[in-house]
Amino acid sequence: MATKPRFTKQGTTPDEPEDVGAGHTKHPVDEKLPPLKMATTGLQHVAAMYAGVVAPPLIVGAAIGLSPKDLTFLTGACLFTAGLATFLQTLGIWKIGARLPFVNGVTFAGVAPMLAVVGSTKDKDDALPIIFGAVIVAGVLGFIAAPFFSKLVRFFPPVVTGTVITLIGVSLMPVAFGWAQGPDAKAPDYGSMKNLALAGITLVIVLVVRRFTTGFVKQIAVLLGLVIGTVVAIPFGATDFSPVGQADIVGFPTPFHFGAPQFAGAAIVSLCVVMVVSMTESTADMLALGEIVDRPADEKTIAAGLRADTLGTAISPLFNGFMCSAFAQNIGLVAMTKIRSRFVVAAGGGFLVLMGLCPMAASLIAVVPRPVLGGAGVVLFGSVAASGIQTLVKANLDKDNNVLIVAVSLAVGLIPIAVPEFYHAFPENAKIILDSGISTGCVAAVVLNLLFNHIGKGRDADDVTHPMEGGSDIAGPRTEATTAGAH
Repeated sequence: MATKPRFTKQGTTPDEPEDVGAGHTKHPVDEKLPPLKMATTGLQHVAAMYAGVVAPPLIVGAAIGLSPKDLTFLTGACLFTAGLATFLQTLGIWKIGARLPFVNGVTFAGVAPMLAVVGSTKDKDDALPIIFGAVIVAGVLGFIAAPFFSKLVRFFPPVVTGTVITLIGVSLMPVAFGWAQGPDAKAPDYGSMKNLALAGITLVIVLVVRRFTTGFVKQIAVLLGLVIGTVVAIPFGATDFSPVGQADIVGFPTPFHFGAPQFAGAAIVSLCVVMVVSMTESTADMLALGEIVDRPADEKTIAAGLRADTLGTAISPLFNGFMCSAFAQNIGLVAMTKIRSRFVVAAGGGFLVLMGLCPMAASLIAVVPRPVLGGAGVVLFGSVAASGIQTLVKANLDKDNNVLIVAVSLAVGLIPIAVPEFYHAFPENAKIILDSGISTGCVAAVVLNLLFNHIGKGRDADDVTHPMEGGSDIAGPRTEATTAGAH
């Protein structure tokens, strides 16, 4: 039986160089692609996550009442800091960075508590400094807690990770459907036939390119779909080029542009809760991505990835940015394109930094109509859910216990999606967690897995003990051949 080429050792620590000498083949995650291919595929990652990065600063800035110039500045700052955080995650320094094709950006989980801070601040000029102070504290505390938090990885077997990955994809689908309807829910044309048609056309373009092309063209199907969809939208009046003409060519995010950080207890507690939610989702995302790229995320990798998340969060306010976290939508892009190089995502981080320094460049991505993004998002986010289903195949679902774990966890995770107002009577801080289906579903899956597969006499010999292995692999001791086959 032919064996797969041995990639670099899974257990290599983030601060150790990998052995790619005789008998070893460089893992696709560590491959450097040709410059043109790296640039275009990196740009795809930027296009996939751009809307998610700029939405929080636009929402918070509008609530504060920032001028258009300051709003543009805040948005550019978030792009800049997202690029820095992505560098930390993909390239890494010391024991910081998962060194996986992992995009980092502003987490949407922080929007609700930040809006609460804005609403409770009498002088709106103090709102951003208070937010920045809370984000710094949350980032520092998260960095300290990262190695302890990562030990939870042993409680993430396929029955848990498959459920969470599926929830990630399903939870993101409403975002794509919202984009498909248009940028403004109050606009007369929101959900119009025109917008839905543009989304449908973009989806068809991506599918046609994926079906009838090969090689490099096939791999950049999403980018081609966005470009062609934007061109198609011009006759419909859905493409607005005015942001390009209004944007400055150069603009550096001056440190503490909105004032020195202020430290308010309530805001700090609220953002620390968000940090826990963010770290939970990042752990699930790293496990998902590790499975997709055939480099399962072990405890050291997760600790290093969480350090990158939290350090990126701690330094982000220095340049007027918000809390940073992993972007699940880009996992779908990796799954679909099969391009696993972390340097491709690092190139995307470079584009984010450049857009932060050049508002005019950032405005080019803003030209893409939201319905066009929605059409591409259906493919991206659906790919994540499909990856979760693939992982669940390894979860021994012939066992009644595991079926119950998946069934209940999916149900709990889908509550905020199916009934958004379900938790309306709960305190605001509790809703930060409960309104995240990924977090609640993840917690439910972990707790149920502990109850059914770890505690008491109900644990069977074929239960999963390793985060990314099926039960059949642990009947005997793990051999080197088994480990190599996992890659």
